[in-house]
Amino acid sequence: MIRQAGRHGFRLSGAGLVPAIIGALAALLIALLGSTLTDTGDWYRALAKPAWTPPDAAFGAVWTVILALWAIAAVAAWRAAPDSRKADWLVGLFALNGFLNLFWSLLFFRMQRPDLALVEVTFLAASIVALILACRRHSRRAALLLLPYLAWVGVAALLNWEIVRLNAPFG
Repeated sequence: MIRQAGRHGFRLSGAGLVPAIIGALAALLIALLGSTLTDTGDWYRALAKPAWTPPDAAFGAVWTVILALWAIAAVAAWRAAPDSRKADWLVGLFALNGFLNLFWSLLFFRMQRPDLALVEVTFLAASIVALILACRRHSRRAALLLLPYLAWVGVAALLNWEIVRLNAPFG
């Protein structure tokens, strides 16, 4: 299960189960924490939203698919990384992205600050672009798997912008 990675020291074999287990657990953790931060109760229902807002049920289904693709992309990129330094860099980018994903939910739903979430979503989108570019260096498949995530966050950003426009000021 452990192999030598030349002058870069030792790392777990990319062909082993470790990347898949860690990727799946990370996606599951993000999904669980994200769902606890997301409150579509009275405050959210009272917000004016554009007519094109997806139904509430669509969000859970879409996020399930996106986080599954995210985990598969993370595993593919990790396995394709040529050395442990690059693999660690990719893991760090995925971790940062997961944090930004959760932070948006915290700002928007828990703190009820769509205006701050609108600023934060630009960092989330930038982190997805960074992930795509970093993954592409090692795994074209991993980069392609992240494109639906970028598209969905683009939709979320537009929806966030419309909610701010229709309901401001906040705080």
